[in-house]
Amino acid sequence: MRIPGPRHALMRSRHARIGIAAAVLAATGALTVTFVSAGGKGTADAATELQQYVAIETVRPNVTVPRVRANGSRGRFVVDCGTNGNGKFSPDNPVAQPGIRNGAEHVHDFVGNLAITATSSDADLDASGTTCTNGDKSSYFWPVVRIDRSVRSATAVRQALASTTPTVTCPRVRDRLPAVPAGARQAVLARLRSLDEATARADERMANSRGRIDARANDALLASLRTERARLIKGISDSITAGGGRSSGLVSLVECDVSYDGMHAAMRHTAAEVKARTVASAQVRCPTVRDKLPGVPAPAVAEVDRNLAELDRQIAEADERLVTTRGQGGPDFVANAVLGPLNARRTAVLDRIATAIGRHADRPRNLGALATCTVDAQSSTPGTALPAPQGPNLELPNNTGGIVRPSSVLIEYRGNATAKVVPMPKFLRALTGDAKPTSRGPANARAAWTCSGFADRLSDRYPVCPAGRQVQRVHDFPGCWDGRNTDSTNHRSHVAFADRTTGACPAGFVAIPQLRITISYAIPRDVQTRGQYALDSFPEEDHNPFSDHDDFVNVNSARTMQRIATCINKARTCSGR
Repeated sequence: MRIPGPRHALMRSRHARIGIAAAVLAATGALTVTFVSAGGKGTADAATELQQYVAIETVRPNVTVPRVRANGSRGRFVVDCGTNGNGKFSPDNPVAQPGIRNGAEHVHDFVGNLAITATSSDADLDASGTTCTNGDKSSYFWPVVRIDRSVRSATAVRQALASTTPTVTCPRVRDRLPAVPAGARQAVLARLRSLDEATARADERMANSRGRIDARANDALLASLRTERARLIKGISDSITAGGGRSSGLVSLVECDVSYDGMHAAMRHTAAEVKARTVASAQVRCPTVRDKLPGVPAPAVAEVDRNLAELDRQIAEADERLVTTRGQGGPDFVANAVLGPLNARRTAVLDRIATAIGRHADRPRNLGALATCTVDAQSSTPGTALPAPQGPNLELPNNTGGIVRPSSVLIEYRGNATAKVVPMPKFLRALTGDAKPTSRGPANARAAWTCSGFADRLSDRYPVCPAGRQVQRVHDFPGCWDGRNTDSTNHRSHVAFADRTTGACPAGFVAIPQLRITISYAIPRDVQTRGQYALDSFPEEDHNPFSDHDDFVNVNSARTMQRIATCINKARTCSGR
């Protein structure tokens, strides 16, 4: 829907921002695009930019609120975790891309858990501090919104895609393994090699789609790879368990993704003159240890696992300290107050690991060489040429402009229209929306945009709000759980959305407190009418508003989650203060 009148002329003053390709896909059924600029229409006409913005008054009411039945739960529990005032920004996505640093190639706002990174374990999350007032250590994070008044070049985006060979990105299982019993080592190594071979075959297939995006083919390739990786990773887990070890959480490492991040590397940085300098959310970088260990004698497995977990906790504590002490001390503060103590503690733990193994087999040599860590800004995934966020605005190629800080963030847990809710399990992971509707298809994408005072309608385009109203993103998470798993191979199938009309959970699922996050922004109205605010995104989406998404890890204590469920079931409104 076009914005009428003078708004049209104002927005034509800028060159075309990439169009909402996923919305075009959803509307037309087309799943193959040769490039994703100019609304997918094959033209660089600046007028196509209008497809990304809509006057909210012209959007018809489309939000259905199911009637709460006799056995339903109508309560509400509100949590205050702030608006990311501490500046925890990161291009990690610990839910959708665990273990992959800088995997998103766009920046997220984080509230709640202070230690979380792409490599955080459940124990790391549980030991963290939090920005939430009630001690909730859960992590809530979403892509930032930026204001960019500069002209964007659709030609540069087309050229970048034309020269890009997509790749497959998978979590590195060998970096996340527990102690591998000596008797299981050969079987585990064989399956790790098979994982590498499966990824290489998928990469070869992806090379055939150089310069174009085919969502149907991508989805089929990733589904096949997911099945193969699930089988191999289960085999790794079974071998470790059979050898006397303990293995859990590896299911989170099954899912891979198609990456067009080479587009970012190919695009000229709009603010190329910006010099890299200290930025928010620097992280500790330490040598990996798990992949360097020999097979561990069975009597030493439990002790080695405890010490590996301690190494993880040390890194998490250091990462949290980098957030909470940012700007403190002089130039040597990080080296003396963070890295020095961390490296000393790592040396002691690595010595304990070597000693534990040495009691029953040859003592590993040179583990001490893995003790020294460094601190850097968010770094590119090893083996790629992807840039890290730069400058005070944490800019990435084509994700440029000043970050808009939310004026408010409302986190609330809500009831179910047809049933009482049961507490969420601790460490449940969930996401809503889809960061890649263009390259993966729009099936999981959800309209999330609106304006304050217009709660009865959501749009898949950026809203232009009446004077005095705020731009809002409303992210509803799945409110149904399979009753068993805290994650799944695709990070989605262990949870489900309730029926839009009745509010009932699908068969085999139970109702849990349904998370809703509403993020509000005070964006100047002239910025809205000129199309100068947009979402950080993956390169192939290029600010597609339909690629909005939100992620969550539940780190509430069992007691707090029971309190949340009880409040909701008793039809009360409670505050987590």
